[in-house]
Amino acid sequence: MPAEVLIAPSLLSANFACLADEIKKVEEAGARLVHIDVMDGHFVPNLSIGPQVVESIRKVTDLPLDVHLMIDNPEKYVDSFIKAGADWVSVHYEATPHIHRAIQMIKAHGHVEAGIALNPSTPLTVLAHLLEEINFVLLMTVNPGFEGQTYIAQMTEKIKHLKQVLDRRGLEVKIEVDGGINDELAGEVVRAGAQVLVAGSAIFRAPNPTEAFLKIKKEVDKIAK
Repeated sequence: MPAEVLIAPSLLSANFACLADEIKKVEEAGARLVHIDVMDGHFVPNLSIGPQVVESIRKVTDLPLDVHLMIDNPEKYVDSFIKAGADWVSVHYEATPHIHRAIQMIKAHGHVEAGIALNPSTPLTVLAHLLEEINFVLLMTVNPGFEGQTYIAQMTEKIKHLKQVLDRRGLEVKIEVDGGINDELAGEVVRAGAQVLVAGSAIFRAPNPTEAFLKIKKEVDKIAK
């Protein structure tokens, strides 16, 4: 059991007409990290936000901003998102032939957590020579691009396998999971080794986002006990 598990509400599912209020709801519920999905319509079949929106979000919360770049050639945009206020930045292994360069660009800012994201079908072996360079791995537990998808059951074994690799190599790299996470799955992925749980629809599409967040937290806390 990891010492700390973070639940990161994903703003992709929030109401953008009142984003500050949506963030305040999860802040008051106890969120300690906010997840922001950036999509370009090329790497994934959807469009979302740019650095200007991240900059606006930065002005209404002191919570760390976990910016997930689902975009081609992310090294072109890393600096812009960090300047806008990103505290964590993940880039997809599949989105650039220069993944090491992209990671080094993130780390050059000093204070920013650097992560690599993997699609469900991408094997963990691609991380063999990269794990020492990063702070976290973001495992997609759905195919990226759309909110509200169903968790891919086989990803639990992938989480377990990555945890075994990290333990064997003595690395303190966080495992983040993103896609289909809700209160029914929270315990399963945490037991498998996940330390950061991204939840979007399960929180912001619920009648009461605060209660929905707390339901997930309750399941996580059960394991901590």
